[in-house]
Amino acid sequence: MTTATNKIRGDQAGVATVDMKLEAIVIPVSDVDRAEQFYRRLGWRQDVTPPGSGVFQFTPRGSWCSVQFGKGLTSAAPGSVQRTYLIVSDVEAARNALIDAGIEVSELFHFGPNGPEGGADPEHRTYSSFASFSDPDGNSWLLQEVKTRLPGRGLSSFDVATLTELLKETEQHHGAYESTAPKHHWSAWYAAYIVARQQGKTPEEAAQEGALNVQRILR
Repeated sequence: MTTATNKIRGDQAGVATVDMKLEAIVIPVSDVDRAEQFYRRLGWRQDVTPPGSGVFQFTPRGSWCSVQFGKGLTSAAPGSVQRTYLIVSDVEAARNALIDAGIEVSELFHFGPNGPEGGADPEHRTYSSFASFSDPDGNSWLLQEVKTRLPGRGLSSFDVATLTELLKETEQHHGAYESTAPKHHWSAWYAAYIVARQQGKTPEEAAQEGALNVQRILR
């Protein structure tokens, strides 16, 4: 029993260290050409797919994950993918941009004690304001406003504002490290710190990663 338990724990520890990046989500559509036009209208990047494959892939701006659709990709019923989250920093601005592009979008809403309520979250809390829209088949998308991510969630995208703040934070922590550190090039510390923060580690944990990376390079 002990041996089996240790093996399970070891296997879990090994899996937990393997990077598994969500690359693409397949959505079921009934009319590929119509879906292609819709996702183009969203302004999402149309990625290159094998010629003649009948597969289309689009990536929302700032996203690492894409959507795919095409013949033979899924047996799911068209329109059956519901409430896939799209994270935005300003849900009202995102909603207005979609409307300007000719996309029908719901009014803003938030969740109260008894369920959805009209309007953005009264306190403008992160993760708390929403709007929704659907593609021509009824696959629905949920815009969620995230201004500040919860600890451990990492950074969803490196837009200019996010990266600017992260670089300021990195500079501050590197300054505290540099005063007692061995001579090194700042890039080694910065790179490890930024990657750690993107992975969801705290500033303190990221600073440790920066120091460890400098030590590895100087060995």
